Amino acid sequence: MTQPDGPRVAGAHDTVEQLVRAQLAKALGGRRGIVESAVPTVLFTVSWIISHDLRASLVISIVATVGLLVVRLAQRSTVQFVINSLLGIGIAALFASRSGEARDVFLPGILYNGGYAVVFIVSILVGWPLLGFMIGSVMGDPTAWHSDRGLVKLCSQLTWIMALPCVLRVLVQYPLYATDHVALLGTSKIVLGWPLQIASFAIMAWLLGRNHTPIQPERA
Repeated sequence: MTQPDGPRVAGAHDTVEQLVRAQLAKALGGRRGIVESAVPTVLFTVSWIISHDLRASLVISIVATVGLLVVRLAQRSTVQFVINSLLGIGIAALFASRSGEARDVFLPGILYNGGYAVVFIVSILVGWPLLGFMIGSVMGDPTAWHSDRGLVKLCSQLTWIMALPCVLRVLVQYPLYATDHVALLGTSKIVLGWPLQIASFAIMAWLLGRNHTPIQPERA
């Protein structure tokens, strides 16, 4: 009978850093995923600047996103990022339609980032950084990583890097929301969206490149 000496990972990764890099790479979705996630915000912002028509701006962004979804379906490729965009603009449209104010298109995003920032930071403060659970889920044991102090420290650092973009977005966007600067809100959402996310992943990659934490194989 075999007893596991450590969590077993699915896949050919020699170190924890390689595993985390592989998992984070999936979150980007490539150039196409990045563009698709930005389309609703770009179209809404441009349309609002030109027309100041809330309904027309929402319709344009939603129709365009549905068009991207149709293309994905026709090509039989993954629809994950388009669905995410469609849900995002749908929720934004609901908020804005109920209030009649264009700035409320951006309120769900501010609340979303604020909520995520709180969750990330609290998870670090209580000693269970969220990135650890991602590693654990891939390695086959959601909590075994917590017994390794070095791995907990690494996961805490990575979780801080994930939290900081959320904090920055709230600090920049909420004052713009409070003062009703819709065009600047749209611009800041684009600038602080994927560009900032890619920058945070680049920092993660640099941090992971400095470490070589071996994945413990299953021992007979």
